[in-house]
Amino acid sequence: MEVALLGFLFVVYLFVRYFVIDHDTPAEKDRLRFAEGIQLVQFHRYEEAFVYFNQVVKQCPKSSIAFAYRGKCHLRNGNPYSALFDLTVALSLDNTIPDSYLDKGIALFQLGQFGEAFKEFDKAVWYFRGQQPDAIRWRALARMQLDQYGPARNDLIRAIELGDENSAYLLKQPPFSNVIFS
Repeated sequence: MEVALLGFLFVVYLFVRYFVIDHDTPAEKDRLRFAEGIQLVQFHRYEEAFVYFNQVVKQCPKSSIAFAYRGKCHLRNGNPYSALFDLTVALSLDNTIPDSYLDKGIALFQLGQFGEAFKEFDKAVWYFRGQQPDAIRWRALARMQLDQYGPARNDLIRAIELGDENSAYLLKQPPFSNVIFS
């Protein structure tokens, strides 16, 4: 009887250990491993962060986070083609990173590919669950380039509701400043 009880408790322990406690995704684990480089990005030290993540990509070629942050560095350093490559690789390794969709959309927008940029911004808005004003504002900018001013206006209003001052500025500019929407 005690053996059966101990066996049952051991199975419960294993279940809790592997399915309840330790459920970090590879991306979450990589965020912890690469915290030093992520901090460089957060402090806008993109050159240093690029060197860091360039090395990490060589050591961990299957890390979506490494490619995503190297792509972010490329983007901030004015290299949208390289950013597009790295962000495409990052999304092929893990397609659930909202920042990668946003950054890929920005790179495409900078390259004048507004339709493709809109698709990436739309995915970013979806993965951020509509709570990230930057993604919504960028989607509005892409919509403006595609002559979709009504939906763009709605996006800007939603971004303003989330506290985005840049969207408030854009809404006061033409074509919105001269048009009365009902």
